[in-house]
Amino acid sequence: MPPSLVDQAEIDQAARLLRAGRLVAFPTETVYGLGANALDAEAVARIYSVKRRPATSPLIVHVASIEMAKSLVAAWPETAARLAKKFWPGPLTLVLPKSRAGTAALGCPAGQSSVAPSTIPDIVTAGLPTVGLRIPAHPVARALIEAASIPLAAPSANRFTQLSPTTADHVRQSLGSEVDLILDGGPCTVGIESTVLSLAGLRPVLLRPGGISRTELEAIIGPIAEAHEVQAGAHPAPGMHPRHYSPRTALYLSTNGTLPAQGQGIYLQHQHSPHRTNIIIHQMPVAAAEYAAALYEVLHQADAGNYEWIAVDLPPGTPEWEAIHDRLKRAATK
Repeated sequence: MPPSLVDQAEIDQAARLLRAGRLVAFPTETVYGLGANALDAEAVARIYSVKRRPATSPLIVHVASIEMAKSLVAAWPETAARLAKKFWPGPLTLVLPKSRAGTAALGCPAGQSSVAPSTIPDIVTAGLPTVGLRIPAHPVARALIEAASIPLAAPSANRFTQLSPTTADHVRQSLGSEVDLILDGGPCTVGIESTVLSLAGLRPVLLRPGGISRTELEAIIGPIAEAHEVQAGAHPAPGMHPRHYSPRTALYLSTNGTLPAQGQGIYLQHQHSPHRTNIIIHQMPVAAAEYAAALYEVLHQADAGNYEWIAVDLPPGTPEWEAIHDRLKRAATK
């Protein structure tokens, strides 16, 4: 059941809005999502409009069960079954071939899902023949999908390329009244977006590092291939734009405490002391999971502080920090 911050009446109201083609922002364990009925192309078009998101960036579809996921794909490989058993509900998105109208994944008995087998509209997937699916771990998100009885297309509830929201206040500050309803489920616990893994080809491909590490995935299914940077056309996953997750304030990546020579800024320290004095220092958590959970909130606060720059002391380059390095690199891209 949803936690006390959101009651069942709010869940039911949000479900009615979603079935009517409206937009609802809701919490997940990763970041807040901007949800619409994934089977309603017009509703999904509103997401793109509100976010000012390019049509080349696909959306992740959130489902309440493996049966619902199977009803939306043409095949459900054994690797998907193993990964879903281990990591769903949770911050893992699996990219699989979309079902065609009237077909569903092999091995999904008829009548087990409230969603009739149907092709996800092309607007959801940027025209690609694949769709990214996940079951969120946040109880409000799952209760909402179950109450609406539809899969939800839901990118992060913010303007495209800007800082992702990890609280309801972040959503209000970014999107304001352009969302029909915001469900406040408290701060997100994972704090960065889901890992996106493609199972649509001969080998699994990591499209976006995230809340589940490469090491954890490879322990279940073996070696994972690297994704290539997309030069033109549709991206195979969200979060692959060169500039993304970015504060308005200029962000610099610091090695060994080096900082911009001029201006007043804030230094997000991890291990290295800054070379300059008389600057604001914010000590970041030592462990990767705690760092990830705090990152966007700290960047939101720094962005509101009227600094001339934000400098981030780069954490180690070890595997558990891969997703954080990805977010920081894209946030610093000019």
